[in-house]
Amino acid sequence: MKCRKTLPILLKEQHILLIGGGKVALQKAEVLAENNISFSIIAKEVHPKIYTLCNDIQKKAFKTQDIKDTLVVIDATGNDEVTEKLLEYKKKHPILLNVVDIPQCCDFYFMALTKNAPLQIAVSSSGASPTAAKYFRDKCQALIPDDLTTFLEELQTQRDQGVIEINKTLQTIENMTVKAYLVGCGLGDPDLLTIKAFNIIKNVDVVLYDNLISNEIMSIVPQDTTKVFVGKEKGFHSKSQEEINKLICKYIKQGYSVARLKSGDPFIFGRGAEELIYLTKKGISTEVIPGISSAVSGPLMANIPITARDYSNAFTVVSAHLKDNSINLEWVPMLENKDHTVIVLMGLTRIPDIVQKAKTLDIDMDTPCAIISNASRENQSVQVGTLDNISVLSLEAKRPAIIVFGKVVDFLHELEKHFIH
Repeated sequence: MKCRKTLPILLKEQHILLIGGGKVALQKAEVLAENNISFSIIAKEVHPKIYTLCNDIQKKAFKTQDIKDTLVVIDATGNDEVTEKLLEYKKKHPILLNVVDIPQCCDFYFMALTKNAPLQIAVSSSGASPTAAKYFRDKCQALIPDDLTTFLEELQTQRDQGVIEINKTLQTIENMTVKAYLVGCGLGDPDLLTIKAFNIIKNVDVVLYDNLISNEIMSIVPQDTTKVFVGKEKGFHSKSQEEINKLICKYIKQGYSVARLKSGDPFIFGRGAEELIYLTKKGISTEVIPGISSAVSGPLMANIPITARDYSNAFTVVSAHLKDNSINLEWVPMLENKDHTVIVLMGLTRIPDIVQKAKTLDIDMDTPCAIISNASRENQSVQVGTLDNISVLSLEAKRPAIIVFGKVVDFLHELEKHFIH
């Protein structure tokens, strides 16, 4: 295919004559109206929607004298006789002509334009494929920040005052066009991801993940995406939080979009808040994507309602593991409340301490409990018992695990009564 040489230009304040009133003309009228281009229409028949786009419409047959002083003409009639008249007229008159869908008769092509005026990106296939042009236009559109108009207005004000700071402008643009995402990945089942989380995972340049992110979710990350393991396991830290923060910054400064994948919800006993503060201080645009928290949905996957009439009227979510590997047992007295559900995250290895604290407080050792491992995943397992035997149950449980204390665990027994085998 021989490449047609074109010169992309912007015609300022030009009036356009659009000939034709059918569906093809409607498409062109929509483009002109969307871009605030002045135009008039001549056609025998006019599509009803065109009347909402243009006030200057003449319902009649086209004649070359209708062109008058117009310099840009679009033939959207699909009528060979009209096209021939225009081509003949053009031999003696200086007009720019576009005959829709006939590239060889065109002096110019319509480009697919992004919508971020005053900055716009125009994509052209030289008439070969408007579909291809629109596809890459949309790709370009995704690169343009939503708040760019305000930024350009500020730059225009500075330019009017004779202030031009190229390096500062480039740095600001870089900060605006790259983004960090703290993505809540839920329980581990990809089907439970939000649509937004799924789309971000599929489209960012770099993904940072740890051992809590399931293989199923990692399988949807494209092969050409850079994957960085920052896993942290009890007793072993492959990357400190400070190192993770610096890694995100490093990739952002290189112009890459980065997604830090977080199990559950980023802000529920995760370090999303710390990462958000760090990145904000560095001036990096950051977006938090909520995820389904295992605290609420983990019990659900085991058919344990965290609240249910006659079982529980409230619930509390706690973490048994705090900063610097310290233990949290301040919540254990809550187990005395028979109508309350307590959900414990990061508590599997702390179970002996929890049991000992409960005994010290003289809490009923018959308090129902359940350990749910790998909730929502193919290897999900559920151990049901009481405070008295939870230490034994924990020996078979795998991380990540959620512990549920309260009468709601007995709901499983009620459910079994009505289960039809």
